[in-house]
Amino acid sequence: MAFQDLLNQMAFLLLCNALAAPHIMLKNFTAVILGHRCWVHILDNDTVSDNATGTLSHDTLLRISIPLDSNLRPEKCRRFIHPQWQLLHQNGTFSNMIELDTEPCMDGWVYDRSSFLSTTVTEWDLVCESQSLNSVAKFFFMAGMLMGSIVCGYLTDRFGRRLLMTWSLFQLAIAETCAALAPTFLVYCSLRLLAGMSTTTILTNTVLLIVEWTTPKCQAMGATMAIVSCNLGQITIGGLAYGIRNWHTLQLVVSIPIFFLFIFSRWVSESARWLIINNKPEEGLQKLEKAARVNGMETSADALTMEAVRSTMKEELQAAQNKPSLCDLFHSPNLTKWICLLSLVRFAIALPTFGLFLHLQHLVTKVFLVQILLGAVSLPSNYVSIWTLNHKGRRISLFFLCP
Repeated sequence: MAFQDLLNQMAFLLLCNALAAPHIMLKNFTAVILGHRCWVHILDNDTVSDNATGTLSHDTLLRISIPLDSNLRPEKCRRFIHPQWQLLHQNGTFSNMIELDTEPCMDGWVYDRSSFLSTTVTEWDLVCESQSLNSVAKFFFMAGMLMGSIVCGYLTDRFGRRLLMTWSLFQLAIAETCAALAPTFLVYCSLRLLAGMSTTTILTNTVLLIVEWTTPKCQAMGATMAIVSCNLGQITIGGLAYGIRNWHTLQLVVSIPIFFLFIFSRWVSESARWLIINNKPEEGLQKLEKAARVNGMETSADALTMEAVRSTMKEELQAAQNKPSLCDLFHSPNLTKWICLLSLVRFAIALPTFGLFLHLQHLVTKVFLVQILLGAVSLPSNYVSIWTLNHKGRRISLFFLCP
């Protein structure tokens, strides 16, 4: 009897995935670069002293205050030093407009808030010469995911899947909630770094717990369902962002539920496989017996003994006694070849995927719809992957589905 037959906690783990994954795509909606132009006194001051007659339209005032770019649209990052009244007497485009005295936006910007009420861009004026800082925030989050991936494996094997997942849920909830209230851009980026570390750890440990509490014949389905839950998270964030156009509110809406996941994660069972391998066989056996009873398998629970467990996991226990290090992965030439090859495949897949997910706002105007469609079209492809994994194997599936 395989010990993985005994627990069904997949629903909670999939929910963790579905609520953690949207934080990767969150910047598509909280960091949208809105249409903007320089603030000018004659246009944006509450008084009407410069337009006392009230005869000049908004477009007329805009023409004498903001120069046009090469596409004959108002410049986003410069304004005239003084109103150019002579432009009112020009027919067509003023050919020497570029030679007129202009200056950067000394008094800030005015944003087009028709699609979003506020974003991190409007919060800290991440436009014009500061526009590159918008990518810095994405870099911090992705750097956090990299750091989390590096340390996650070691800490997970040492302290357990459940403990790392619980801590990461707490860290993600705190970091992302505080990010919504961050007083400065630097504090915001630092909190997003912590959120990135937490997100990748949650996604990794949920898959580990699903796989280690699932029978071998169902492990492919379990891993695929974890990906499906991420797709559902993509759909959810698109719908939420459509209804919530204020970045503070959206950030809080996707962050506060993580606190409830943290509270309920105390009932998640640690991997019995990890407990037994890490010299905690009695505790592992208790988890197995509890799992059997929860799943209505009283006979199996009574038949569980330490000898049966040790016999089932004999090879794994022997391998665990050697305490292999990271360098041991590269002692075998064939194993080294496969690690390098699969890492290259993973990199080739992740690069365009994250590049697309993180830059939807630069590709299309209907970012909400595209975000939902990206999640929706992935659902049937996951069904295909389950079939190929179960009937054709991992290698064939990778060979045909990667292109």
